[in-house]
Amino acid sequence: MTNELEPQRTSLDPVTIHAQLSEWIKGVTGEKNASISEFDRPSGSGMSSETLLFDSTWGEAENETQKKLVARLAPTAQDIPVFPKYDLSAQVKIMQLVKQHTNIKVPEVLWAEPSIDVLGVPFFVMEQVQGRVPPDIPPYVFGGWLFDAGLKSQLELQELCVDIIAQLSQIKQNSPDTDFLEFSSQGDTALKRHFANQKEYYKWVVQDTREHPVIEHAFDWLESQWPEESDTVVSWGDARIGNIMFDNNSLEPVAVLDWEMAGLAPVEVDLGWMIFMHKFFQVIAEALEFPGMPQFMTSEDVTSKFTELTGITPKHIEWYEIYAATRHAIIMSRINDRSVHFGESEWTNDVDSAIPHRDYLWSRIR
Repeated sequence: MTNELEPQRTSLDPVTIHAQLSEWIKGVTGEKNASISEFDRPSGSGMSSETLLFDSTWGEAENETQKKLVARLAPTAQDIPVFPKYDLSAQVKIMQLVKQHTNIKVPEVLWAEPSIDVLGVPFFVMEQVQGRVPPDIPPYVFGGWLFDAGLKSQLELQELCVDIIAQLSQIKQNSPDTDFLEFSSQGDTALKRHFANQKEYYKWVVQDTREHPVIEHAFDWLESQWPEESDTVVSWGDARIGNIMFDNNSLEPVAVLDWEMAGLAPVEVDLGWMIFMHKFFQVIAEALEFPGMPQFMTSEDVTSKFTELTGITPKHIEWYEIYAATRHAIIMSRINDRSVHFGESEWTNDVDSAIPHRDYLWSRIR
């Protein structure tokens, strides 16, 4: 069941998708009796891609196979996708790379369909992993299993999350093929290309229809305070606890999800994103006079744990937190475009009001 607070993600017809995917499953399994159950959707997290949960059965008697599966669909152009490009083959490739070169647990991808002939959009199918995820809607800082776990367990989970970034940073960039993760934007370093890519993303989002003062001022501030750059590593891109599934009975990560923002960048890009994404929810909680989780994912704790795990001291983490806040502001602007498209909100003259953390961002760049 979906949460009634969640924004609409797609206008794709689930009945049509079910019929087409049912036929496709027969083809990829080679079994005419292959079937799939009705769809369910994960609630409480994510909105950039359509995710469908279902059971599938094929074969007969002792050869019968039953699996719980997940289909990850690229969004349609008419549904105002959050990002300009959805390279699902690259998502599959980065998950395979991570699986091969680290101990990070990622879902097993069974099939990928790069064409639009089946569902109208590319998609891939992977095995379901059972576990629990700290939700985005409503945010985990307001309550739930992680909030109720207490500070000791929260900090234990925090360390396990930092370890994921630590493991990613140890993948030897020049050993496996990581060229597919490189941004095509102009720049003579990985960070400059990453930054240029985000400026291009902002221009794509606003399409000359508006200007966000807080985002444009933040870009100027970031350029004027350019940091000393660390080594380039494999970057998850959307490194946050809402993209990690944890064991139902422990704090152990059982699946690391959502690799669509992966690339090459200094490790501080992921560390800053993980720190900021908690601050984003914490700021919302405090604005509504809830306590939230103020001792969780602090800059000092996250960076010191990373140093303990790797021997590497992150540099200029404040800059990277502000960079993360700027990047997330662009995403929030695009998400508001989607909400307007689905009739759930509207633009006002104060365009920055669509960015929930704008006051926080202004306070860091003035």
